[in-house]
Amino acid sequence: MKIAHGLPENFNPESYDALVVGAGYAGAVCARRLAEACNFRIAIVERRDHIAGNAYDYEDEAGILVHKYGPHIYHTYNDRVHSFLSRFTEWTDYQHKVLANIHGTLMPVPFNHQSLKLAFGEEKGEHLYRKLVATFGQDKKVPILELREKNDPELAEVADYVYENVFLHYTMKQWGKTPDQIDPAVMGRVPVFVGDDDRYFPQAPHQGMPKDGYTKLFEKMLDHDLIDVFLDVDVRDLMELTETSVKVCGKPYGGEVIYTGALDELFGFDRGALPYRTVDMVFETLPEDQFQPVGTVNYTVSENFTRITEFKNMTGQVVPGKTTIMREYSRTYLPGVGETPYYVINEPENIALYRSYVERVSKLVNFHPVGRLAEYRYYDMDGVTASALELSDEIIAHH
Repeated sequence: MKIAHGLPENFNPESYDALVVGAGYAGAVCARRLAEACNFRIAIVERRDHIAGNAYDYEDEAGILVHKYGPHIYHTYNDRVHSFLSRFTEWTDYQHKVLANIHGTLMPVPFNHQSLKLAFGEEKGEHLYRKLVATFGQDKKVPILELREKNDPELAEVADYVYENVFLHYTMKQWGKTPDQIDPAVMGRVPVFVGDDDRYFPQAPHQGMPKDGYTKLFEKMLDHDLIDVFLDVDVRDLMELTETSVKVCGKPYGGEVIYTGALDELFGFDRGALPYRTVDMVFETLPEDQFQPVGTVNYTVSENFTRITEFKNMTGQVVPGKTTIMREYSRTYLPGVGETPYYVINEPENIALYRSYVERVSKLVNFHPVGRLAEYRYYDMDGVTASALELSDEIIAHH
């Protein structure tokens, strides 16, 4: 692997079998697989000054490993994804736990046995828990809509508490909505966990953190003689799409193009910008060993931020006497000014707009949109890896 900042003067796209746009999960997975399976020479162009996309981590001035673009918690049910990524890292045994700060009391999320006792008091909470076990069984996730459908005042009280204190205000902050704008169907899916397991992903068979961090994982994934990485390069300065061909550096390009960026940006937003929510992330280093008991605390009824992440609680890094936390402030994404789009706003008119952009590239046989931005969908890390593995399967099958 060669990593350079900017393109060399003698850059010749024709000397590469594939051009990959973006050095995050989707681009890196495809690049590695095509280099290995097809002996393709790969050029990766990345607009940022680093690899690893939104999973990028680095040591801050205090020496604490932080995630620049928000907490990335690895978990998957997909054996193939786990097997592939495990080639490039060992994993810690980290099990993610989330607490909600509800009027100053920290309660496990999803709402569980312990949460009930904290919310309703020891005696009443235990009574409500026994009723939930009798009604639904133990170690079950039960949507609050199902609690309401039982026409039991006590189960409805639990549903109302969870809706009001765990879901409603947090969702308003996260998505910038008023209560009447929140889809009742989404509200009904909010779960209560009838059990004591306080892990956020209790059923995921593979979970943890990369032992040496995400950036090191990507360095190993991209460490291949046939892969060159060019950072600080905006593909819009190189690539032009016509109805029938892809031009790179002014000439038709015959290799494969793996595109992981936003399609509306590629076309200059000429049919309108796809809407997202973005997040302002405020980092702070504190002179103490530990700020909070778990990696993530959600502020569901108070504060104007949504959550606080403490990175040492997730990575297991030992740095005595100091810790770095990060607060997240959700707001509307402004297109075209360099902000990071995080959360797709999955509404019918937005999906229709996205599909109108997809139609414009669908006839280009060698142009492949893949990943969170290019597919305009929310992906966890395992989801985008799976999508990239599937795309690379298709390309490998044709070569």
